[in-house]
Amino acid sequence: MVNQVVNENENENENEHEHEELTAVLSSPLSLDYEYGDYRAPNLLQRIFSLLKNVRPGSDLTRFSLPAIFNNPKSQLQCYGESVYCVNDDLLNKCANGGTPLGRLASVVGWSISTYRNLMFGVAPYNPILGETHHASRGNLNVLLEQVSHHPPVSALHATNEIDNIEIIWCQYAVPKFQGTSIETRVLGTREVRLLNKNESYVMNSPNLVIKFLPVPDVEWLGDVTIQCQETGLEARLSYKGNSLFGKKRNYRAVRGEIVSSSDMKTICKINGHWDSIVTIEDINNGKQTVIYSAEDVIKSLKTPIVKNPKGLWPSESAVIWAKVNEAILSKSWDKANDAKIAIEEKEREIVRSRKLKGESWVPKHFVLSGSKETGEWGWDVTPKNIKVTTGPIVYPM
Repeated sequence: MVNQVVNENENENENEHEHEELTAVLSSPLSLDYEYGDYRAPNLLQRIFSLLKNVRPGSDLTRFSLPAIFNNPKSQLQCYGESVYCVNDDLLNKCANGGTPLGRLASVVGWSISTYRNLMFGVAPYNPILGETHHASRGNLNVLLEQVSHHPPVSALHATNEIDNIEIIWCQYAVPKFQGTSIETRVLGTREVRLLNKNESYVMNSPNLVIKFLPVPDVEWLGDVTIQCQETGLEARLSYKGNSLFGKKRNYRAVRGEIVSSSDMKTICKINGHWDSIVTIEDINNGKQTVIYSAEDVIKSLKTPIVKNPKGLWPSESAVIWAKVNEAILSKSWDKANDAKIAIEEKEREIVRSRKLKGESWVPKHFVLSGSKETGEWGWDVTPKNIKVTTGPIVYPM
């Protein structure tokens, strides 16, 4: 059988919606203090007991589909994008215009922390479908995401700001495991921030996401993060802390670490604070402290993105694909939400079956996806097909 390469967005979806006006349903981004302005989750205990009935310890949750009562009204792909462009304070501008290498790294550390939000226990975004996209802008920053793989679920992001000469590329994929009293998700892949005017590239990993059921239900970011800049020889080492069984509450949502010189591993600054509050750096030579991140300034009371250019929406846009589900969840019409969600997932399965029968291979439209198994498990990377991202039809109101 001939193996053909196709892109579903360029074939079926574009033909199907060629003369149809597309509708996007958007909701508030996740703000400080669990604010989802237009969304309130249903009863917590009902959701916990329902979840525990459907999974077993050690289960692989990458293929697990939640009922709509467990979902907030957007997909994980859109959440990744919103963590970059839904902010009140332009931290990326500070990264690009910092006067010293140390100052720029400190700003990149602050920006990195800003992408990790307070997550609501008991609800989760939808799993994106293959080829799903999200295209949005904030000021001069244009952001494009695509779901470049479904099994495993790999998400790609490309963002550019031609005024500040910034480029962001990241490839992210999560591996969740149910551990009896918690769900531990390894967030794999790399994020890269390029400051083109400075010829500097900052490469970083992500902390793990842990959803705890006992002793107290909670969601925490935990683990070690390294942010490296090869050009300046500086490196930030962060550790995201959490509550322990023995109750060191000062570690709850804490971020601690240091900035070191890569050549001799000499500590230059100490990093201390909480990712849902204030994070500072302290110069070890003179004791001077500087705030590098304030959650209240950056992510409190965020506005809902708007569709500024409806004609620019793609059929693959996340807020278009999930529009009926979003609308039903926001109105708490759970039967309608479940029916709409099942219809999307069944359509996706049918497309996969059809593609297999035809011997076709799907390829991403906006990124080149590559994989390797150098460390014993698959690692993924992406390369954008275009140098810059155009203005998105969805904008964050400033």
